[in-house]
Amino acid sequence: MSRILLIVGGGIAAYKACEIVRLLRKAGHGVRCVLTEGGSHFVTPMTLAALSEQEVHTTLWDLKDEAEMGHIQLSRQADLVLIAPATADLLARMAAGLANDLATTLLLATDKPVLAAPAMNVRMWQHPATQRNVAQLQADGVAIMAPDEGAMACGEYGPGRLPEPAAIVAEVERQLRSPPSLTSGASLMSPDAARLAGKHILVTAGPTHEPIDPVRYIANRSSGKQGFAIAGALAALGARVTLVAGPVSLLTPPGVDRVDVETAREMAAAVDAALPADAAVLVAAVADWRAAGTADQKIKKNGPGSLPDIRLVENPDILAGLGHGSQRPRLLIGFAAETENVVPHAQTKLVRKAADWIVANDVSGDVMGGDANTIHLVSKDAVETWEHMPKQAVADRLAARIADALENMS
Repeated sequence: MSRILLIVGGGIAAYKACEIVRLLRKAGHGVRCVLTEGGSHFVTPMTLAALSEQEVHTTLWDLKDEAEMGHIQLSRQADLVLIAPATADLLARMAAGLANDLATTLLLATDKPVLAAPAMNVRMWQHPATQRNVAQLQADGVAIMAPDEGAMACGEYGPGRLPEPAAIVAEVERQLRSPPSLTSGASLMSPDAARLAGKHILVTAGPTHEPIDPVRYIANRSSGKQGFAIAGALAALGARVTLVAGPVSLLTPPGVDRVDVETAREMAAAVDAALPADAAVLVAAVADWRAAGTADQKIKKNGPGSLPDIRLVENPDILAGLGHGSQRPRLLIGFAAETENVVPHAQTKLVRKAADWIVANDVSGDVMGGDANTIHLVSKDAVETWEHMPKQAVADRLAARIADALENMS
């Protein structure tokens, strides 16, 4: 059983800390909570104490605890320190190395892995100061989850929502398996994560946006979460990872080289430029079509019943281009997002595009943009159906399978 120290920051998402405690305990972990002053406005110490069955710590100035240097003991007794929600203020104080309350003092004193799950308004998350603080914390060895995108309590929409409790717990368990170093500037790879050392792996993720005019484009609902998780999991196993990302608001996983693109043709060019690679995992949901021509000005309505004449042409097939190309990676993996006949369509795609594996999933529900996935791993000889699990768990499992395959090819 691992011991988790949960720091609850001061934001509306603090109420989800209760579910995080419940899920951590259900997974067999012990949980002790530190409730910040701000967090206490949203959830009570009594609630967290009842769920964790442990005393809840709220102040640096507790005579009984601090007579025994309680903040030092708290910081050292845990196997991992989790901050959820990690507010913009808390991230800023962490990045500055402040120690002006119990939470920041024990964070500065800990020698254990630290994982932060941010939650804040979209503009606060995207502000250069917050992004600077996040980059500094990552350089210091703090693992930081990408926030979810969606509607917020403030009425705005975008990245900044606290990741779902199940996704946070899955990331806690991943960090416990591969704890990051807390040495400033260190890589977040675990000490024994060398299975893919010396291997270059190319990953694509997210949607593409195909412009129609200056304000409209053809796209899909891909969030990029699964591809980013896979890129991070491969880097954690020691691979040199090039991530070609469509337009998404996600943090670059530690140890990953990122190339941002917008259109399918830009993604195809970036993939070609990244070759050669030992393996390629094409997770991106590339738009199949684009407008034959892009209007210079916004297309206007010309009265009722008047429709624009938009002719579509096919975009380059990046997976097939790699599968049949002269620089084909030794292991080529594609993704198939389907709404019906999931496995048969994936088997057809495997042959047509000369891939080694197709990772197929049913996206008729809330998979695109969600935090969990049920996938079928389709190869020439078999179909494996994996249980429903968080996308990070899918990424970890797939990365391990890729490492197995490349080792067997050596």
